[in-house]
Amino acid sequence: MLEGKKILIGITGSIAAYKAIYLVRLLVKAGAEVKVIMTPSSKDFVSSLTLSTLSRNAVLTDLFDEMSWANHVMLGRWADIMLIAPLSCNTLSKMAQGQCDNLLLATYLSANCPVVVAPAMDEDMWHHPATKLNLQKLQSFGNTIIPVDKGELASGLYGDGRMAEPEKIIQFINDNFFLTHPLAGKKVLVTAGPTYEAIDPVRFIGNHSSGKMGIAIAKELYRRGADVSLILGPVAIDFSENGINLIRVTSANEMYKACHEIFEEMEISIMSAAVADYTPVAKADQKIKKKETKFNLELTKTKDILKSLGEKKKKGQILVGFALETANEKKYALEKLVKKNADMIVLNSLNDAGAGFGHDTNKITIFQKEGKEIHFDTKSKEEVAKDIIETIINSYYA
Repeated sequence: MLEGKKILIGITGSIAAYKAIYLVRLLVKAGAEVKVIMTPSSKDFVSSLTLSTLSRNAVLTDLFDEMSWANHVMLGRWADIMLIAPLSCNTLSKMAQGQCDNLLLATYLSANCPVVVAPAMDEDMWHHPATKLNLQKLQSFGNTIIPVDKGELASGLYGDGRMAEPEKIIQFINDNFFLTHPLAGKKVLVTAGPTYEAIDPVRFIGNHSSGKMGIAIAKELYRRGADVSLILGPVAIDFSENGINLIRVTSANEMYKACHEIFEEMEISIMSAAVADYTPVAKADQKIKKKETKFNLELTKTKDILKSLGEKKKKGQILVGFALETANEKKYALEKLVKKNADMIVLNSLNDAGAGFGHDTNKITIFQKEGKEIHFDTKSKEEVAKDIIETIINSYYA
């Protein structure tokens, strides 16, 4: 998404200026064209030679240099976005007051592109009323502020005020300024969470699914413009997302019915829920008392939601299934791809560290019916959701 974008980086006098080196490198690696302006005090923390080498452009610092006198106007018109990272407490105050005593401030006041700032300062400075007032002023001017992180600070203290990491800054820019909406207007169905199969009024058969993966997928689809319906099993997550049609269910049969009620009008269906394979033949009306030494429970297969949707799938509908395996992972995933008439199977294995139920991370391999196999490293479930949606977009909507 950053390919060909023009990014103007402003660096101020902060110990966090060292992060700007990696930030510039990542932006250039992503295909962006980067130019850098430094305040005079920032040169005490980072070398202009390093930044010019990485950005492949001369670094500007002096407002009154004959080569840069008019650049504050041109740069403000050249950039797609102006990013000041780090933003020191001193420069924040000057921006809030409209001061103009260096090239960076002159460019900021001349910019007609979006301006984004990533503050960096010690915790007491960050929480000072003057800082809060200055941040409010910056926002009232139409600028965007990237939240600070909590962590180890230059003072040796631990707290708020740490500049966001370069990866997080790039993600923020992508999400807020360059995110495309190729799924706009497309209706998408997502299932998430476990199902509970009742034994009696107080007991059930279930699994450890948290619903995090499916919820992350639904949110990412919505961010990419899709009209999302999320069929959600019983989860502990307090989910509320304006714009997403939430359908709550408990049992496998309820999820089956909910899917079939809306599947026909869906263009994409992603079945990420951990649906129970078996359900009790009979549910006791009253709580079963612990009397017998052994207790036999007769189970019957639940309806196969993915297979049933695969049988109904029409031309133009995309069906994505999930496979959580513990052995012969690839073999079972490929068999599922064919038997369920799916377009994609997302495989995750309990043998991979950080994958499966309950984790905030996941590690997946995507198998497509065209024969393509795509491996991904362990990532947060939010990042995994982006990988899945990007794969769908690149495969069917590029």
